[in-house]
Amino acid sequence: MYTLRNALLEIGVKNPGAELCKISGLKTHLEFMWDAQLDIWGSHAPNLFPIIGALKKDSFVFEGTTYSLPKHGMIRNNPKVYLVDQTENKLIFGLDYSEETLKQYPFKFEFRISFTLIENRITIDHHVKNCDSKPLYFSLGGHPAFKCPVFKDDAYSDYFLEFETEETSKTHLINPANGLISNRTKPTLEHTKTLPLTHDLFNEDALIFKDLISRKVQLKSQNHGTILSVTYPDFNYLGIWAKPNGDFVCIEPWLGIADHEDHDQNFKTKEGILTLDSNKTFHASYEIEINKKHL
Repeated sequence: MYTLRNALLEIGVKNPGAELCKISGLKTHLEFMWDAQLDIWGSHAPNLFPIIGALKKDSFVFEGTTYSLPKHGMIRNNPKVYLVDQTENKLIFGLDYSEETLKQYPFKFEFRISFTLIENRITIDHHVKNCDSKPLYFSLGGHPAFKCPVFKDDAYSDYFLEFETEETSKTHLINPANGLISNRTKPTLEHTKTLPLTHDLFNEDALIFKDLISRKVQLKSQNHGTILSVTYPDFNYLGIWAKPNGDFVCIEPWLGIADHEDHDQNFKTKEGILTLDSNKTFHASYEIEINKKHL
């Protein structure tokens, strides 16, 4: 595990996968990241690239050829991800295309992800460079899982999410048999800024929002106020997820989405797919801010 520390926080990022796995208050010793209990969900914060979620038949078609990628892509749990650089307040990790990646994903790329610690804020920056002579098609996103409840005197149901503006939105339901987006939706937010957290909220898998106005979500406790916030100005999809028996909540900024059940697997027409021209670099970031009163 690689660590960064300042007067308020210590964070840890583990390899493989450059996965943020620790956010700890130095004075309070409070832990804010889920501890990845293997019998419930054994991850902390996977990095998603070049796809989000599942592909139909675990594969996609690009210019007549079929390729296979695992759920969430090739960064998660990948031992080939390496430390590029470390400074006093920043960790940079990378994955470069290789003969191995080209068999799964027919594009030449450089992927960089950095974690910058400044006071009570952690900024997660993504850079994707197209090293190919053709356009690069990709999605990317975050999957950070936050401990919930944080305080021993709290229950899970004491927590809620608060959006920065009043929202009316529906979740797009996942087919549990294949992990794909179905045509079914469910009203979830109705002229409200708050989403109460209950374990049964996730009985039908993740909440997937496509049309939120907000670009900031706060995790709050009825007893202890604001715990943390996630700000994601560069991302237009948001997933909210937990295992129904897990004491955590994932706040997931996405650029992209899992395949629809009725999609034809053409990678170029996949919903949310991004296109990057040759020799260009794409950048997107989100920020986690911990309430200073809990540090």
